[in-house]
Amino acid sequence: MAHYKDDIKYEEGFTLNSRGSRLFTCKWTPKKQQRKALIFICHGYGGECSISMADTAARLVHAGYAVHGIDQEGHGKSSGSKGYISSFGDIVKDCSDYFKSVCEKPENKTKKRFLYGFSMGGTVALQVHRKDSMYWDGAVLLAPMVKLGDGMRPHPVVVSALKMICAVVPSWRVIPAPDQLDKVCKDPQFKKEIRSNPYMYKGNMALQTGHELLAVSLDIEKNMHEVTLPFLVLQGEDDVVADPEGSRLLHERASSRDKTLKLYPGMWHVLMAEPPADVERIFTDVISWLEERAASAGR
Repeated sequence: MAHYKDDIKYEEGFTLNSRGSRLFTCKWTPKKQQRKALIFICHGYGGECSISMADTAARLVHAGYAVHGIDQEGHGKSSGSKGYISSFGDIVKDCSDYFKSVCEKPENKTKKRFLYGFSMGGTVALQVHRKDSMYWDGAVLLAPMVKLGDGMRPHPVVVSALKMICAVVPSWRVIPAPDQLDKVCKDPQFKKEIRSNPYMYKGNMALQTGHELLAVSLDIEKNMHEVTLPFLVLQGEDDVVADPEGSRLLHERASSRDKTLKLYPGMWHVLMAEPPADVERIFTDVISWLEERAASAGR
């Protein structure tokens, strides 16, 4: 784990979304260095930013970046029924609205803007980009949820049935959430921290949440050609949660002229929880990619 706390200013706050819900926000900034660019974290399903993404933020701040995060509605320290997504579009709008409010501050208007999404957060980042395709300077996507595995793809009849049931009992938490931590995360300390993190949701998934995740996965897979921003996608080849084929397809089908794919043999879903040497390699790839683009002609 990175330890750069003496060089980092960490701040927390809350913002209201357009529906009046109170959303937790946090930011990590260099105390002494000039900020090279802004990075906006989109966390995964059931996740949060302030604890589980703190090591990632510290590494990025140490490299000279200002990092901002927001706990999505129903996640982390934000309001809402925990682990419940009534509308994926609302999550995307909340992230977009907050991130843009940061970008439009006078001290940030000339800074480059990068999205940083893990797992479902990769999907959020891509949807934020699609809302305003010219606004963002790039995205780093770690194991993004962009394609359903062939064995998980439901029949259209099942999709229709799910939609009808959701209309009646959307918050029914009936979709099992088996503990897959030992299959997605190698580092014992990282696993311990996830299990002890009170702000991470680990219970069954609600029907409406399942329907929203299914719908957005199918939408992204169908419309990968609409992705136009520069991006770096990184994924372990032994990922059992997000299909690595999705990252390959995104790299192949996206209309972006600047796109990079990094697949790591033997690595799992949570790249931040690989052995230390591999984590260093991953962040070297991430920071090298960011450096090249943050250093190019500004806004």
